[in-house]
Amino acid sequence: MKTIITYGVFDLFHEGHRRLLERAAQMGDRLIVGVASDGFAAERGKLCVAESLDQRMESVRGCGLADLIIVEDHFGQKAEDIVRYGADVLVMGDDWLGKFDALRELCEVVYLPRTPDISSSLLRSSRYPFLRIGLIGAGRIAGRFVREAGYVRGVQIPCVYHPHPDDSASLARFLSDHTSIVKRRTLDKLFDETDAVYIASPHETHYAYARAALEAGRHVLCEKPLCLRGEEARDLYTLADRKGLVLMEAVKTAYCPGFQRLIAVARSGFIGEIRDVDCGITRLTPPGCREWTDLTYGGSFTELGTYALLPAVKLLGNRDLTASFRSLTDRNGLDIYTRVELQGRDCMASGKCGMGVKTEGQLIVSGTRGYILAEAPWWKTRNFEIRCEDPDRRKRFSCEFEGDGLRYEIADFLMRVQGYPGRDRALTADESVRMAEIMEEFLTTRRRERV
Repeated sequence: MKTIITYGVFDLFHEGHRRLLERAAQMGDRLIVGVASDGFAAERGKLCVAESLDQRMESVRGCGLADLIIVEDHFGQKAEDIVRYGADVLVMGDDWLGKFDALRELCEVVYLPRTPDISSSLLRSSRYPFLRIGLIGAGRIAGRFVREAGYVRGVQIPCVYHPHPDDSASLARFLSDHTSIVKRRTLDKLFDETDAVYIASPHETHYAYARAALEAGRHVLCEKPLCLRGEEARDLYTLADRKGLVLMEAVKTAYCPGFQRLIAVARSGFIGEIRDVDCGITRLTPPGCREWTDLTYGGSFTELGTYALLPAVKLLGNRDLTASFRSLTDRNGLDIYTRVELQGRDCMASGKCGMGVKTEGQLIVSGTRGYILAEAPWWKTRNFEIRCEDPDRRKRFSCEFEGDGLRYEIADFLMRVQGYPGRDRALTADESVRMAEIMEEFLTTRRRERV
């Protein structure tokens, strides 16, 4: 019996998929089809997969050509499967030409021509036009956002509004680096030419810009922290819901495949009941930056505290937690290093963040039957391990984190705007509001201590 094996994402199953499977099936007696898991599809750069794994497997099953359907969830699995199933031929589309030639030592490798003028990307394009995202702010993060957006199909960035005329040097550098983006002098003009905005302005301006964009009927992706007051965050989500618009806080870690997988593992019960979450995130910031000079909204916690809170809020957010803070401050009173502690009746959490102190950047999630250790830098989650009392029960996970990581949040934003269900689980409105509430508590504490 001659066994053929092939792989794909098979999103929005179309005629091109069916024809490729037909040709593969005709080459042998048995056809095995590997369907990429959601996480593995993201690791391979397929960031806008519209359908769930179950839906995509059912589509392959429905065509009636596959004798066996398996899930592909890690790099190197093709070689493992060829040996495991005794495959004689690996069949791939010719857009992968040459990429799997090394497997010729195990079996024959054939690249079949794709059906012209049809693909999942084209189907998505025909169903949903490009999302035009206007930038508010032209600072450091805006440049990274533009580069990362280039990896997400279906996104265009036509224009930028820079709200600080006294900072013309930053805008000039930005426009020089990104010549296809034009400057707009007013928000109304920016709104006229876009469907959504990405807010990358100073922290204290986020609420006003987000509210203006939502009132204008534009979707909003806003850099962290979304707001500095809990009530402001609640107001924005209420407004977005009333207008049927997407509002997302851009905490890149929340949307990356590795962190999402870590959260799923932690919630699975494998380590028991979660009792403690501890993490650290520090970045030594050069003197003279806004973080060092803005006496009202600068400092390490307003800059990095959202990351320090993210794992605890994701895993313990539904419990009644009280927050307390301890900081080391610069001469001007800004915190150069802050520890936030959250205390509940049966759980606790702590997060450390700093711009003038460096510490270990790992994440530990402690449970009643074991714990999870994510290696530094945990906020770019690539590797984590389950550790138990019995060392033989250790299990290690490895995930990709591509580029700066912003591409994952951009892809999630695009998919939510396009109406695909279940895309709001990475960071919910309640979680975002809770982080704003804790940020407000911190700023209130800092103001009180200065008096």
